[in-house]
Amino acid sequence: MKTITLAQHKHDLLHKGMVIPAHPLALDAQRHLDEDRQRMLTRYYIAAGAGGVAVGVHSTQFAIRNPGIGLFERVLRLAAEEVDRSEAAGHFLKIAGICGDLEQAVGEAQTAYQLGYDMGLLSMGGLQGWDETQLLERTAAVAQHIPVFGFYLQPSVGGRVFSYDFWTKFIEIPNVLAIKVAAFNRYQTLDVMRAACFAKKDIALYTGNDDNIVADLLTDYTFEVEGRPVRKHFVGGLLGHWGVWTHCAVSLLEQIKYCRASGFREMDRLLQLGVQVTDMNAAIFDPAHDFQGCIPGIHEILRRQGLLQGVWCLDPGEKLSPGQDTEISRVCGNYPNLVDDDFVVDFFGNQYSSS
Repeated sequence: MKTITLAQHKHDLLHKGMVIPAHPLALDAQRHLDEDRQRMLTRYYIAAGAGGVAVGVHSTQFAIRNPGIGLFERVLRLAAEEVDRSEAAGHFLKIAGICGDLEQAVGEAQTAYQLGYDMGLLSMGGLQGWDETQLLERTAAVAQHIPVFGFYLQPSVGGRVFSYDFWTKFIEIPNVLAIKVAAFNRYQTLDVMRAACFAKKDIALYTGNDDNIVADLLTDYTFEVEGRPVRKHFVGGLLGHWGVWTHCAVSLLEQIKYCRASGFREMDRLLQLGVQVTDMNAAIFDPAHDFQGCIPGIHEILRRQGLLQGVWCLDPGEKLSPGQDTEISRVCGNYPNLVDDDFVVDFFGNQYSSS
């Protein structure tokens, strides 16, 4: 069969680096899909200047695939329709979360491609009984149906640790074009970066380490390969954290790109800003309670801004942890420079004026 490839201009944008929010799921008080607000979230990310969006991922809640819920195709379709009718359509990446065993993963890849998605973010979660060889074979099979965005997910939320050898082989699979590193671990992050330096092909590297966003984007990884230094760095981020305050995230990435292009001018200022971003992430992602309030924390920000009606999740037991709302208020008050409330107000005004 003919392998599905990524259009060259979108390949170039991917390597240039962009803000890619992980798309949340908008529910009403009955925990049914709120289609209007789901569409509005997508429009918000486009208006905020994101370069793409990832749908059907952890932030969208993996339970959308469960029997009796069955929202996977529907939420992918809603996002695709909003992107395709926007002015950004030609240069905006649509990325679909893909998970499950071989049959499920291939089926989801086919669905995503049929809906016009550019890439599949391939999760290795939930397959603890599979060895690395089996997971590499699964990746190669999925890559025949859609370009693959690899995903190194931290064990605390269902991922697992992989060897350096795994990543050297993963990168060389045809049609694997990018990797999101969300290991939340410096050693495991280093394995992927070293493998990328030794790879025979160029691959786009994106941070998913929501606890270390700015430092990740400012750090060069250099290794000696066949007698010469090879340098790689994260060019952008595919992040749950960037599903909120997205307009500020776009500004932050542009500041980091300028810093790198100017010989790391004002790096100290950006590193201090990175500490603030991590403090904000701790309030949202709830590491104090083993990330139990992660998705409700994202929802709470969007609820406060009016983009969601509430923090409801498909699982009624998934809610804000004790004291998490207080922590969210604290960081919003302490770091107003990283909050895009004014932009959201303008966004709503534009929505109403165009309706």
